[in-house]
Amino acid sequence: MESDQVDLLDQVEQVDQVDQVDQVDQVDQVDQVDQVEHVDQVDPVDFSSSSELSSPVQAQVEDSSPNEDLKKLLHFKVYKRRWLVLLVLCLLNCSNATLWLTFAPVADQSAQYLKVTLADINWLSLVYMVVSIPLSFGTTWMLDTLGLRFTLILGSWLNMFGAVMRIMGSPPQFFYVPYEMVMTGQVLAALAQPLIIFTPTKMAALWFPDHQRATANMLASMANPLGLLVANVVSPAIADHPSRIPYLMLAYAVPSCFICFLATVSIRSSAPPTPPSASAEFSNSESFVEGVKLLLKNRAYMLLLLCFGSGVGIFTCFSTLLDQILCVQGYTNDFAGLCGALFIVFGIVGAAFLGLYVDKSKRFIESIKINMSLSTLAGIAFSVVCLMQRQNVAVAVACSLFGFFGFSTYPVAMELSVECSYPVGEASTAGLIFISGQIFSIGYTGLLQYLATPLADSPRSTCGVVSQSWKVSMMVLAGFSTFFTVLFVVFFHTRYKRLEAEKDPTYGHKRDHGSVPPAPLSVDT
Repeated sequence: MESDQVDLLDQVEQVDQVDQVDQVDQVDQVDQVDQVEHVDQVDPVDFSSSSELSSPVQAQVEDSSPNEDLKKLLHFKVYKRRWLVLLVLCLLNCSNATLWLTFAPVADQSAQYLKVTLADINWLSLVYMVVSIPLSFGTTWMLDTLGLRFTLILGSWLNMFGAVMRIMGSPPQFFYVPYEMVMTGQVLAALAQPLIIFTPTKMAALWFPDHQRATANMLASMANPLGLLVANVVSPAIADHPSRIPYLMLAYAVPSCFICFLATVSIRSSAPPTPPSASAEFSNSESFVEGVKLLLKNRAYMLLLLCFGSGVGIFTCFSTLLDQILCVQGYTNDFAGLCGALFIVFGIVGAAFLGLYVDKSKRFIESIKINMSLSTLAGIAFSVVCLMQRQNVAVAVACSLFGFFGFSTYPVAMELSVECSYPVGEASTAGLIFISGQIFSIGYTGLLQYLATPLADSPRSTCGVVSQSWKVSMMVLAGFSTFFTVLFVVFFHTRYKRLEAEKDPTYGHKRDHGSVPPAPLSVDT
């Protein structure tokens, strides 16, 4: 009996010793974490320099395998030449947009010079939509497989060849430019559009740290509507007579040649030597085919694809039919052009503010839901006031607010699509949304034109052709906008998977202790 008690006492002492050892180990682990967190305050560039750290701390960091990811994160660098890549993409996007809308603001003069109908002139713009949809799948594969550099340079050359093709033989004193030659140039430029317009999200992910991605995406994306604004201003200013059309095409061809040279020379790699963030290091972790399969199974992404694609379609339809809608109530073409300009300018301003806010707050979902709701209210207001006479101020304000709240969601929605679908490639996520927007654009435009009814008598009309009533069309458009906004606001929920992936490898031990991980450090070199 006494021996049993002795054995029991021995076991208790052994357990106490084990507990003491465990406590010592835990204290040592805490000390190591504290020392590593102290290292986190050191300049990330100097982390690899052994002369800047004390030998005990350096030994613990090197010997601690769980902290290898922390050491890697502290080496994340951003390079100043990322701004050059962003500048090239902005210029290229703007140039392609000006080629797209070259003839629309001067349709009558273009038809007279090229000796074709207005419907033929409209096809010079519509060809962009027709070409981009089937080409989009190839572009997403190209961006995710062949890389950003190859895609951008190919797009810049196609854009340049398209612009140059349109002026082959343009000087009127030599010979006439046939319509077929101009259409060929438009097709080449249309081939370049997906290569350019899919790129902002990919470029922002590969070159910019997490606190600058939304801003970079916003700048690159808003260059496209800026190009549309430039075309609306420059084309009427230059081509005030049919004989000036060749000089108009030359004015757009010269910048495209310079931008092509700049892209070919300055973009030396698809990505920087070292990634700016953890997600950039693991970009394209899924193959193109597997990525598309994952997207189609992702409920949050599919809801975003549907709702935001509808929004893109509504904005395209609005821009296309604005002049035809306003002229029925006696508004002039100049006023319609002003409303279109306000729509774009305020949209760019709104996108700038929202991009900066989201970069700092990371509130993607809340920002988009609020802006979509306000944009829908502005769209409903426009649908009502555009049917009234002599409401210039109200129409202008509605167009401005529609652009301010609606346009601003585009770059943020592109970033959100990556967040909810990570690790699928950025080009695939942006590409499918672009395709959705194009399909909705064609559908909405055709539906609204079908619902518009001819007016037997319209004395107030300033339209050059038969006037049409757009009352039913505008109410239907407002209904679609309301439906998809409510659908998105109520049912869209997702995690920010890319942000979580950037934090998990390095700060997992902090979350285990219930603390919030700090933002990763980036060094500008």
